[in-house]
Amino acid sequence: MNQSIPIKEYTYTLPEERIAHFPLEKRDESKLLVYQNKTITHTKFNSLTDYLPENATLFFNNTRVIQARLLFRKDTGAGIEIFLLQPEYPSPLLAEVMQTTETCRWRCTIGNLKRWKEGELIIQAGDIKLSARLVNRDAGIVELNWTPKQKSFSEVVTQVGLTPLPPYIKRNVDKEDEVRYQTIYSTANGAVAAPTAGLHFTDNVLKALQHKGIKTDFLTLHVSAGTFQPVKTENATDHVMHQEQIVITKKNIDFLLENDRFITAAGTTSMRTLESLYWFGVKLLHNPQADFIIEQRDPYKPYKNLPDKTEALSAVRQLMESTKATTLTGHTSIFILPGYTFRVCNGLITNFHLPGSTLMLLVAAFVGHDWKKIYDEALVNQYRFLSYGDSSLLMP
Repeated sequence: MNQSIPIKEYTYTLPEERIAHFPLEKRDESKLLVYQNKTITHTKFNSLTDYLPENATLFFNNTRVIQARLLFRKDTGAGIEIFLLQPEYPSPLLAEVMQTTETCRWRCTIGNLKRWKEGELIIQAGDIKLSARLVNRDAGIVELNWTPKQKSFSEVVTQVGLTPLPPYIKRNVDKEDEVRYQTIYSTANGAVAAPTAGLHFTDNVLKALQHKGIKTDFLTLHVSAGTFQPVKTENATDHVMHQEQIVITKKNIDFLLENDRFITAAGTTSMRTLESLYWFGVKLLHNPQADFIIEQRDPYKPYKNLPDKTEALSAVRQLMESTKATTLTGHTSIFILPGYTFRVCNGLITNFHLPGSTLMLLVAAFVGHDWKKIYDEALVNQYRFLSYGDSSLLMP
């Protein structure tokens, strides 16, 4: 991608008081800004179904946030925080590592690292004793062991860890966050940040979708801490995008191949997964042995002829049929920037994002210059911003 995208054109002034530091009492009572055919409507999230077309298929990200913050205290009293980023051993696959009852190693960010010269750190919580040993200081690789051994790593971090609230929520974590910084349909352990568009959904909203005949399906993108990484380059195209693990099912592909459906992503993570699937199909059409890895520049290569959605996704389906796979695990660093052509998604449900962030760029890519109008309206109408904030339904 040769064009220059000045990041300063995708920033705006976000007053501190507009950042939501706590969730609302009721998830679906949040405000909902609906943008359709260049027109903006203000409503409540519990009215979402009224604005989605009957032929909509809604894709949710079912990743579950793990208690990724581990607070250790040395004998000297010094506190050291280990923040789990991605597993290295016994497998790079989150689903496998979360179920292991053996030693595991993670790449981490380590707070107060200079105080951790050597030796083991220990947390004792109830019957669980968790120890940490620094394996590679420069790379932040930490080895974790625990007793009792029959407990899975998932059970261990649930008991001893803390909810990894975003860095802009400047308060201590409380017990309520364990429930509220989690979607009601989260099942696949592995995220270190919530897919926040999903935080507004309740059983009542899901029932209303079903009642209207709107189809729903679940895919997985394990949100990484890279989602909060600011764009520090003046030209956004120079930013190095983080990689995240995705898991898709054969049912996902079958739903996407149905004719005349209005494909709506519940969140930017669902959108990035759906668009990545298209590019995986493109890679398979060029090379049937291609790995399921989408690099940030893949969508911007000078292709001669690109397939349509059906042809690309059919290639993915063919791979699953030939290998008798019901799920596929891959990795994506897809970078959706202004100028990107959307191949799969027609609608997006999303919160309001940080100025000059990769998520802000994604929204601007989807709605064009009207992103400024949308964000101005949200600010004037006292919308709450970021993870615990209000929502929008964008249908350009």
